[in-house]
Amino acid sequence: MTPVKDTAKKSGKPDAPRRIAFQGAPGAYSDLACRAIFPKAETMPCSGFEDAFIAVSKGVADLAMIPIENTLAGRVADVHHLMPASGLFIIGEHFQPIRHCLLGTKGAKIGQVKRVHSHVMALPQCRKIIREMKLHPVVHEDTAGAAAKVAHDNDPTQAAIASELAAGIYGLQILKRDVQDRDDNVTRFVILSKTPQTPKLSATPVMSSFVFGVRNIPAALYKALGGFATNGINMTKIESYLGEGFSAAKFLCEVEGHPDDDAMKRAFDELAFYATDIKLLGTFPLHPFRKTVKSKKHG
Repeated sequence: MTPVKDTAKKSGKPDAPRRIAFQGAPGAYSDLACRAIFPKAETMPCSGFEDAFIAVSKGVADLAMIPIENTLAGRVADVHHLMPASGLFIIGEHFQPIRHCLLGTKGAKIGQVKRVHSHVMALPQCRKIIREMKLHPVVHEDTAGAAAKVAHDNDPTQAAIASELAAGIYGLQILKRDVQDRDDNVTRFVILSKTPQTPKLSATPVMSSFVFGVRNIPAALYKALGGFATNGINMTKIESYLGEGFSAAKFLCEVEGHPDDDAMKRAFDELAFYATDIKLLGTFPLHPFRKTVKSKKHG
């Protein structure tokens, strides 16, 4: 396993950054997430995820706020490939409730709207209203960019699905609030840094994220993950994605536990027998949102 550098900061939460990068235009939900966690930081819009990673790597930004999955639309494409190669570390997570608004030009009536612009992941989150209003969906790189386009064209038949923040930035009016299909629409973000900030062992419940490949032997994945089960480690996430060539599957995993814990050490030792290219992406505190979800399930 690629070790965490000795420069790892042992703390419970990320340092307050001066500038935090995100993918999208001002007013995107990633921008909203940045402001929610670091209200005093300058937010830095980037055209792509890779640009946000590079901004942190070069020291232009202190951190990056990157979405990785949504409760309705699933995982965010590209991030799984880019994150392991970025050289950055996950130092925190954030769960952002997504409250989509239907935004139109000033003076427009909701009945005038014929086309709706938004991000490829936002449109499926609002299928009901798109179907009910018989709108033609138009895909954009991000929700805020869609809002900017609608504002620029100033056409009452065009609307955007975006945030309330975007409405204020681009001078649009909110035609309808909460147009997402379900109220439990939440996007999970990870906070990335150039250096790890690993909490002290036993200081707080933590999550460890890592990637690996498997050897070309029967039941390699089953055998590789067996150590986590036998050592009582809860695995909360495992996703596969293609590496180089269709036969080179890689896996992204998240487990509840600290890499310095004895049980985790044993699990990773067993993983190393069957896995290749093991790389720890970061260890970070569990977000309080997870406790809220667990209590609702058992309440």
